[in-house]
Amino acid sequence: MENVVSPGLVISLIFVVIGIFIIAKGLVIVRQSEVMVIERLGSFNRILESGVNIIIPFIERPRAITMTRYVRIGDEYHPSSSFETRIDRRETVMDFPGQPVVTTDNVTVNINGALYYQIIDPRRAVYEVANMSQAVEVLAKTTLRSVVGKMELDKLFESRSEVNNAIQAEMEEAASKWGVKLTRVEVQDISMPEEVEEAMRLQMAAERKRRATVTEAEGEKSAAIAMAQGQRESAILNAQGDKESAILRAQGEQESIRLVLSAMGDTEENKQTVIGYLLGQSYIKVLPNMAKEGERVFVPYESSALLGSMGMFRELAGSPEDIVCQSVKQDGLRGGMVASAGNS
Repeated sequence: MENVVSPGLVISLIFVVIGIFIIAKGLVIVRQSEVMVIERLGSFNRILESGVNIIIPFIERPRAITMTRYVRIGDEYHPSSSFETRIDRRETVMDFPGQPVVTTDNVTVNINGALYYQIIDPRRAVYEVANMSQAVEVLAKTTLRSVVGKMELDKLFESRSEVNNAIQAEMEEAASKWGVKLTRVEVQDISMPEEVEEAMRLQMAAERKRRATVTEAEGEKSAAIAMAQGQRESAILNAQGDKESAILRAQGEQESIRLVLSAMGDTEENKQTVIGYLLGQSYIKVLPNMAKEGERVFVPYESSALLGSMGMFRELAGSPEDIVCQSVKQDGLRGGMVASAGNS
């Protein structure tokens, strides 16, 4: 006999298959850091968090979000749009292509930036804006033009962090309406026209040359001041030394005069004799130097008066004055001979 399959068994199998299909379609596993926006009959119902979730097939379905990303191939950026039912709540970076921006000093620069954002409210990101990623990108570009347009080119290079903070502050209010949190904005590259870049290089070279000239001038100024201070201190020390030496010589001569007068007697005639003797000693010391310089020598004193004074001291003191008298006679004769030679 042939086995006949009953209609009830077939119907049961059909219901089992349908049940398995419904369970398979209704069982949803959401991974960590992902969420899904569920709609029931076209209206928002709930948000599925990470883990195992069950939905009603054909009645409940996830709502897709439109995401636009850029793929960099070489130096060019190519946009790529996709519809995603699983919304990533992790921090995401958007590297959008460079934008031409005009600064306050009418210089057009091309700025390439990066935007870091995070979806904190998936419902708003789906229902409040049609394309959340594109909206954030356009907002970043317009804010970048607005902020950089208020700055000069030199200030732009010096204060990138200020530009980043200003862009983030202006974008936060608008992005919060879409359920997006901006973590930070980074200005990556700033490209300038070739003529502006060449002008900046020339300006930089001129500035470095100016700094070198100023540094060299300051060094020469410091050296001149130090040399002048050294000469001043040296002159002061030399003057003090000459002063002390003159004082000591004067004290020595005063003491010698006092001793001679005490030995000879403190009379007016003896004082004149001592003065003549001291002048004679000075002349004797100067005469050898006078004879060395020039072709003619003029003797500025009367030799007989000097010899008379020295003779009195010879009678009082003895042989040392004899030697002095002989030296004076020889110097006098030498001076006379030199003078006669000059006259001839």
